Amino acid sequence: MSNKFAPDNSDVSVVLCGQAGQGIQTVERILVRLLKLSGFNVFATKEYMSRVRGGSNSTEIRVSSQRISAFVDRMDILIPFHKGALNHVQKRISPQTLILGDEEIIPDDFQTSGNRYVPVPFAQIASELGGKIFVNIVAAGVVTGMFQVEQSLLGNFIRKFFAEKSGEVVQKNIEAIKRGWEIGRKLLDSQKSRLESWKKQDVSEQILLSGAEAVGLGALAGGCNFLSSYPMSPSTGVMVFLSQQMDEFDLIVEQAEDEISAVNMALGASYAGARAMVTTSGGGFALMTEGVSLAGMTEIPVVIHLAQRPGPATGLPTRTEQADLELALYSGHGEFPRVIFSPGRLEDAFFLTQKAFNLADKYQIPVFILTDQYFMDSYANLPLLDASSAKMEKFIVRTKKGYRRYELTEDGISPRGIPGLGEGLVGVDSDEHDLEAHITEDLDLRKRMVEKRLKKLDSIQKDIVPPELFGSNDYKILVVGWGSTYGVIREALEKLGREDTAFLHFKQVYPLHEKTRDYLEKAERTIIIENNATSQFARLIKLYAGVDIEARILKYNGLAFSVEEVRARLKDIIG
Repeated sequence: MSNKFAPDNSDVSVVLCGQAGQGIQTVERILVRLLKLSGFNVFATKEYMSRVRGGSNSTEIRVSSQRISAFVDRMDILIPFHKGALNHVQKRISPQTLILGDEEIIPDDFQTSGNRYVPVPFAQIASELGGKIFVNIVAAGVVTGMFQVEQSLLGNFIRKFFAEKSGEVVQKNIEAIKRGWEIGRKLLDSQKSRLESWKKQDVSEQILLSGAEAVGLGALAGGCNFLSSYPMSPSTGVMVFLSQQMDEFDLIVEQAEDEISAVNMALGASYAGARAMVTTSGGGFALMTEGVSLAGMTEIPVVIHLAQRPGPATGLPTRTEQADLELALYSGHGEFPRVIFSPGRLEDAFFLTQKAFNLADKYQIPVFILTDQYFMDSYANLPLLDASSAKMEKFIVRTKKGYRRYELTEDGISPRGIPGLGEGLVGVDSDEHDLEAHITEDLDLRKRMVEKRLKKLDSIQKDIVPPELFGSNDYKILVVGWGSTYGVIREALEKLGREDTAFLHFKQVYPLHEKTRDYLEKAERTIIIENNATSQFARLIKLYAGVDIEARILKYNGLAFSVEEVRARLKDIIG
């Protein structure tokens, strides 16, 4: 059987599959960094079971000459680490998939059924080095050898990567990756010229970020100096990232005893003048909704990062879904304004999170960053972010005697003071209140206070982030998406190659931009793509833009869309 793989004409998809505890994420972290340092664009994403050990988890790393940001079903190279791996990814195996693995984990009938399998003695090499713990490093070496990564990079990288380990452990890992590298070079030496021709741009100086890190960096750029949260997958990465920055930034990260405490800590910090944030997921956010309502009544700014996963209840805690849009939209009893962002690209996560702090401060409202597990756990390289364009805006005033916290104003935005800054008394109250924050049951004043708070929605209109249109302005067919589906939809449409079809991506899902209706009504046919069962964004569009999107492509099994899947389903609809 030939050991040449047949990749797509612009990238190679490498999939690693093993059990929890076998170090799959370690291989991913090593490979994406070494490949990027070698000049390749990389995109990595994972799917994994909710267990500490066992099961089957897989990581996909796409390697390309061009920047990429989407999951594909296609597997050009598959490295299985346990006997159940092939069964786990069986639907994705094609005649073109090159499978590299130990003979003892490959079923006999599989080896003789015409599949493109090449035995690689990972376990034997690892045993010679001291134990099976080195299997994943040998595998990382095989892949680096296949992509012609300079051997001189390996040693220095491994020393830095395992810097906290003993010298003996570091040296064995260096030997493991070099042994694998030699195998990789032999396996695909015939592909050397082709792979070298890919290096059309120097990405070695670009940054490599996950969705969680992009949100965290955006928070820092937004001036976040207080985060309180309770760990909950897949949101915890933001808390972990920000906790690692505490020494370099004027930042407090507090792990609260529960989500109710977390949101109330953030509101207390914000009342005192902090730029505060919470990060959570569906079940945790359900506990925070009373605090969201408190923010609405007291007009205290707060940024809420809500990383979606499948529910109801615990659902699939390590999988992905876009099913909490309506939860964010309607959370908190009573009527009050809010803003909901949903980034589709890593740079969107940075700039929108930064903007969220400005808008929360300006309008004294809760602002949501809506992501999901797929977005949070994906990595990609991107050019350095221009933080100079992300300017921090502050709207706190120095109070004077006679200051009234809830002054009635034409735009509904009262001057916001904080305790200790000026001579005024800064009161707040969760009951309906008068201009000085005293409890009131004056029903006429109640009406004016409700109207005051809702007036902010009119002012917010000038700060709405418009949707982005990709493709011809003379489109007949319009595909609509939001949030993390951006990369998959865009690549699928590029491969579909229809000049009459355009893609409208929303990175702000509430309030909707005033031109939403115009974009939709211009199309002869509209199609929306969502990772949920009830097409929540389509319902929101119908409610606020008055347009009923006719065709819907929905997925809600806990997995993200693939490029091939979206392309095929669009082709079925469009014809």
